Amino acid sequence: LGSVQVATGDIFRANIKGGTELGKLAKKYIDSGALVPDEITAAMVRDRLSQQDAKSKGFILDGFPRTIPQAEELDAILSEIGTEISAVLYLEVPDEEIIRRTSGRMICRNCQAPFHKLYSPPKIDGVCDKCGGELYVREDDKPETVKKRLETYRENTLPLVDFYAKRGVLKILPPEMSKGGVVSDMEKLAGELGLL
Repeated sequence: LGSVQVATGDIFRANIKGGTELGKLAKKYIDSGALVPDEITAAMVRDRLSQQDAKSKGFILDGFPRTIPQAEELDAILSEIGTEISAVLYLEVPDEEIIRRTSGRMICRNCQAPFHKLYSPPKIDGVCDKCGGELYVREDDKPETVKKRLETYRENTLPLVDFYAKRGVLKILPPEMSKGGVVSDMEKLAGELGLL
């Protein structure tokens, strides 16, 4: 779509890698599987959405909002910048599949290239195909952390389904689809919304 992807995880990781105070604080929450406090997350999102590329190209939010208070804060941010939500995509995936997909992810320590033990394994176990760097599993992708994150999700994030359904912007994508099928459905939806 040419839109800017605004992923809170990427914003947090950049701060962690940069050793900022915010990054150190966020790391404690992320590593334990807990949500980063709303005021920190919202401030980072507000800053990112205020940048020119997000204003001119539009944006896709990934990982925000995750709570009703964050959704309400997002309403205030969007009002400030003069835009609104076109659609909220809900990919309904069983817990077992989420654990399998997430705990199989590996990232290169050098170039951050992503791999997956099942879906896109490296040619040599533990070695990045692109730069030869070491591959590792992030703390927040370990099965025990993912299970805790799922509990947090059910408690804090699942209420957003009703929140956005009542506004008429919720679009549910079925869990049994392949990656290609989900991408195709997203493209179709973008076309229906006039975004293509």
